[in-house]
Amino acid sequence: MNRINPLYLGLLVLVVLALSVFKLNSAKSELQEAKASYDKTAQLAVELSELKKLYANQKNMQMKLKRILAQGVLRNGGVVASYKKSRAKISAESLDKKTLDFLMAKILNASFNIDSFEIRKLSENKASFKMEIKW
Repeated sequence: MNRINPLYLGLLVLVVLALSVFKLNSAKSELQEAKASYDKTAQLAVELSELKKLYANQKNMQMKLKRILAQGVLRNGGVVASYKKSRAKISAESLDKKTLDFLMAKILNASFNIDSFEIRKLSENKASFKMEIKW
């Protein structure tokens, strides 16, 4: 009478097996979610390192800006630039439409970190602007 029934042992083994299969499946799904999260994080890290390479070189940014502002159209247009340690301020009191379009095309197509930008229409063909570029 003190013996354990083999049916109870079989039932216990089946319950333990079912619980272990359930835990294994949940662990697999957690692993897949963690892998997807890791892939997204790795992709974000690559993008951030590329952006850091693009924006971190202060000397290169200054050279690009000086090269753009050295164009003959802009020198004759009255564009004034002042450089500080961490930023450059570009302004013009009165620019014609063609010169402004040329300047905006060059600056907006380059990889500059524009901190502030203000443009005002003075007349149909003239405008004034101020811009700060941060490095």
